[in-house]
Parts: sequence; structure tokens; C-alpha cells
Amino acid sequence: MPRISVLMPVYNTRPEHLREAIDSILAQTFTDFEFLILNDCSIDPGVEEVVKSYADPRIVYTVNEHNLGISGSRNRLLDMARGEYLAVMDHDDFSFPDRLEKEAAFLDTHPDVGIVGSLVENMANGAVAPRPADDVGVKKMLMIHCNLSHPSCMIRRSVLEKHGIRYEAMFSPAEDYALFARLMPVTRFAVIQEPLFRYRAWAGNTSNKQAKSMEAAAQGIHAFMRRDNPELWAMAQSHLRTVERYKLFGIPFFSVERSQKETKILLLCIIPVFTVKRHIPVIIDL
Repeated sequence: MPRISVLMPVYNTRPEHLREAIDSILAQTFTDFEFLILNDCSIDPGVEEVVKSYADPRIVYTVNEHNLGISGSRNRLLDMARGEYLAVMDHDDFSFPDRLEKEAAFLDTHPDVGIVGSLVENMANGAVAPRPADDVGVKKMLMIHCNLSHPSCMIRRSVLEKHGIRYEAMFSPAEDYALFARLMPVTRFAVIQEPLFRYRAWAGNTSNKQAKSMEAAAQGIHAFMRRDNPELWAMAQSHLRTVERYKLFGIPFFSVERSQKETKILLLCIIPVFTVKRHIPVIIDL
């Protein structure tokens, strides 16, 4: 029985990107894994040609009978997985050689954590965005936006099975964000504070092609996530800032920035002219 199941759905990705992704998993320092690659009826024959060019026995290649979409494909991979830990992998990204080793070691030594991710390096410019490390910090940011990189994550399979948590097609293409939201009340989160994953930001990936659909799905996810986690939502609002910009004859004239602490009016959207502090009452028990 493999210790880790690496789950990678593929669909019409560029062959050179797919090869880089597969090579990065096969080069892992941790070797006790199965590599489940599920082809969701790709139209491009190059996808299957790339996968079948590998002879590594850890690869289990399957093709859907009909297109299931991303949520359906991810759920089928969950059903196929045999490992204790599930490592998410996307078909056009890159995992550093020690990713599986370090994430599995973290879960081994933190049995209360059900999902661990890592910092992520942008493949285009090498930039690494900061992310909170601890459970509360990660969850507070998730209350506002999806700050946790799904394909950098390793998930404890027992947590998903115990609580019946699956990917939900209703929220595609933000099905990963919805999964995080369902996991928030039932397990702890963590982010390893080093990049173990490299993300390919390009015009063809989902976050760019389906930005409007993802934003619409996020609104629905926020609705149930904030309902189910009111304490976290109350804490997260201190990080929330909204900006409204107003134009005169097509030229930015002023903007209004609102946060939990204050409201600012900025002339030409850059010059502060008026600030109103919000009074937040403090209750002290005597």
C-alpha cells in the first residue's frame, strides 16, 4: 500500500508543461507513492502520448469515459487513491524534489493537522508571496480570499472520509476553495514556510481563463464559510479593505477606502483628504 497518493487530473494541457509536471513528481526524494493521472477526455492527443511515454510503475493512468469536469475528475481521483496522504498536483505546475518528503514529515509530526501547504514560487519571475503559517492565520485569510495554493497541498485522507467532504461541482472552477471552506470547521491547517512548489502563471491556466466564474463561485463560498465560522469572520474583518473609485469625465477624481478601523477619502485616488475613524467598543468584564 503506497504511503502517498499523488492526484493529477489532466485536460488539454501543453505537452511540454505536462512533461515538466510529471518529471517533477517522479524526481521526488520520497519514493513510496502512487501517481494517479486521470485524463478527462482531452481533445489533444499529445496529452496521452506524453503520459504513455513513461514506464514508471508508480504511474496509474486512467481515461474518463466521458468528460466529468474538474470537480468530477478530482472526486474520481479521491475514489482511486489508496494512500494515507493525498498530494494534489496540477498538470502544468512543478513540485520541488523534497515536497512530498517535507509535507509527509509535517503531517507525521502534527497529527492534529489535516491539510498542509507550502509557500509557492511564481515560475515566471521567481517571486514568493508570504502566507500565514499557523491554523488561525491561514483560516482568517481564507475567510477573505483563497490564499492557500491548492496544488501545493497534502491532505490527510482520513479527514475527508470521516466528514464526507468532496469537491463540489456547484463551485467549479473554485472547487478547491470550497473544499478548504468545508475543511475549516473540522481540522487544522498549516503552511510550511518555504517554497516547495512552483506555479505556472500563464494565459491558458484556469485562474486566468475563468476569472469571472471563479469570482462568482467565491461569493457563494463566502456565504456558507462565514455562516459556519462566525468567530473567524469577525477576526478576519480587520484585514478586509474595500476601495470604490469615482471618475469625472473619465479621469479618476476621488476614491473611498473602507476597513474595519476607518474610512478614507483620497483626492485623485492618492491624496488623503478626509479620514473617519470607526469606534470599536471594548467590553471588559469586572
